[in-house]
Amino acid sequence: MYKSKVLCLATYHNRKEKTVNAVKKLIEGNPTIELHFCLVDDGSTDGTSEVLKNFQNIEILYGDGELFYSGGMRMAIDHAWKTREKYEFVLLFNDDVDFYPASIEKLIEYSQKIGESAIYVGPTTDENGFLSYGGVCKSSKWRPKFNIVMSQKGQTRSCDTFNANCVLVPWEIFIHIPNIPDIYRHSMGDFAYGFNASKMGYLIYVTDEFVGICADNPIDNTWRNRKLPMKVRLRKKESPKGLPFKEWYYYLKTNYSVLTAIVYSIIPYLRILFCR
Repeated sequence: MYKSKVLCLATYHNRKEKTVNAVKKLIEGNPTIELHFCLVDDGSTDGTSEVLKNFQNIEILYGDGELFYSGGMRMAIDHAWKTREKYEFVLLFNDDVDFYPASIEKLIEYSQKIGESAIYVGPTTDENGFLSYGGVCKSSKWRPKFNIVMSQKGQTRSCDTFNANCVLVPWEIFIHIPNIPDIYRHSMGDFAYGFNASKMGYLIYVTDEFVGICADNPIDNTWRNRKLPMKVRLRKKESPKGLPFKEWYYYLKTNYSVLTAIVYSIIPYLRILFCR
C-alpha cells in the first residue's frame, strides 16, 4: 500500500508530557502516512529527548536553550533543506497540540480534494470548542490587525499567513520558501514565514475541520497584563517571548509599511505607560 511520506518539524523545551503526546498522537493516529521527524531540543532538562528516542524515524537536533521557537524552527528547516531523503510534504507543528486521530491524513485528503499545490493549514480548537489557531487574514492594509480563520463546509478560505501549529507544505514549495528571518527569536516567526510564502505567490488555504486541541496562550504572565507593574511589563515586552522593539519594527516594516512600523512600534509603550 502506498503511503505519503511526510517530514514533521517542531521544536521543544521542557514540555515532556505535551511533546511526547503530540508525537505519539501523530504517529498512532495517522497509520496510512509514513511520518519522519526532525525535532529540535532547545536545552531541555526534563528527559524529553530520552523518551522520544524510543520512537522510530525521529532525528533530534540540540540547541543551547537560547533558540526559542523561531530559532528552533530555523534550525529544523535548515536541516531539512539538506536532507537527501525524498518527501511529499513537510509538516510544521507545535508540540502542545493534542492531535485528533487521522488529523494529518484528513489534511492530505483535503489538499487532494482542492487539487492545488498550496500550503494547507489545520486549525485547532480550545477546550471549549472555539477556534484557537489557524489561518491568518489581514483585516487592514496598514494596521497590524488580523483575524484567525478556518474554512466552512463547502467553502475554501484562503489566508495571508498562518499560525504554524499544524501546517502542511508540499516539498516543492517548502524548498523555495526562505527560512524564518534571523531577527526573530520567538514570536512572529511563523507569521513572517507565511507572509514570505504569500509574497512569492504561493496559496495558503485553511481547512474546515479541527486537527486537534491547542489552548490560547494566557496573558497573565505577559506584558499585556495591565495588573503588572510598569517596569515588569517593560521587561517582559522586551524579552524574547514578548514583543521586542527591533523584531516588532522589522515585522511591521516588511509586512505593512515604514509608517506602520514607526507608529505601531510606539503604541505598546503608550499602552504600558497608560496602563492599557
